Amino acid sequence: MGGHLSFPRATLPKERIVIVTGANTGIGYETAKWIAMMGATVILACRSEERAKEAMTRMNAEFEAEKDRKTEGVVDYSELSIEFMKLDCASLQSVMDFIKKFKESGRQLHVLVCNAGIALHKQAYTAEGYELMFQVNYLSQYLLAAHLLPIMKTSGEDCRIVLVSSEAHRLSEFNLDRIQGKQFNEQSFGRMLFYGNSKLFQIMQMYSMNRRLLNSNVTVVSLHPGIVETEVTRNFKDMTSMSLLLSVSKFFGKAKNPFEGAETSINAAVNSDLKGVRDVYYVDCKPSNVNSLARNTQSQESLWAYTQDCLKKGAFLPDDIVKCLEGE
Repeated sequence: MGGHLSFPRATLPKERIVIVTGANTGIGYETAKWIAMMGATVILACRSEERAKEAMTRMNAEFEAEKDRKTEGVVDYSELSIEFMKLDCASLQSVMDFIKKFKESGRQLHVLVCNAGIALHKQAYTAEGYELMFQVNYLSQYLLAAHLLPIMKTSGEDCRIVLVSSEAHRLSEFNLDRIQGKQFNEQSFGRMLFYGNSKLFQIMQMYSMNRRLLNSNVTVVSLHPGIVETEVTRNFKDMTSMSLLLSVSKFFGKAKNPFEGAETSINAAVNSDLKGVRDVYYVDCKPSNVNSLARNTQSQESLWAYTQDCLKKGAFLPDDIVKCLEGE
């Protein structure tokens, strides 16, 4: 795939179960498709069944084309082992419904790719009262990982949680007093700041979870997919500076298409050389550094406690799940 690092084209067993959130479009679509084309069973966790079914039809058509080209690593199944399960990260109840349905299936879980997200959204709040980007990009996916962790712990060796973060985490602050941004009005609400915060929190979650999972079979990594113009850009088409950034990135060859944007996620999910690797933030499939806010252990633990308080308020985080999260 050219001169840059990519993911290895290795066959995966159909019994290896992978969940990809936000898998019907953009980076999530390519992530789910390629992992499935290498043989794994992939669950597309998306809001819209109609759009997910359309995506699955496209995936299978593209799968046939890759087989015809005899693309390395693509399995010779009659069709991909993919399915839809409804998940709306703007609703904690929807997350719980997803968790209940998955648990009832009795399946194992080997990889959870927390990919769903929204970028630079105008000030808005969910039904549960949380800032929209905080909930969609961070809180809901923390909740998902928390409840699926007991299953992952009993699913055999080399289970992974992949948190799709962003270099936008460098444009952030850590201030629990205004984490929901309710001190601001629509005009003064910093869309880049609160987007960056949500991505910062994902990296902090990685460190906090790995401390608790140190002696387990589950590892957590995070990554930056790159500047990719996908549907995620729909929330900031009105922001001239961001539109300019995308244009400049394309001009200088820095912008990626969705497949290129997905390569780092796919690599983190499937590369056998990364077995047991934790606390790594990847950019272009290579380890990279994170900002000092993300590395601050005291802040990580403060966020961990705050997050659990948020979820306990709605009885979304029962004691048995907390004990599993804490490594008990």
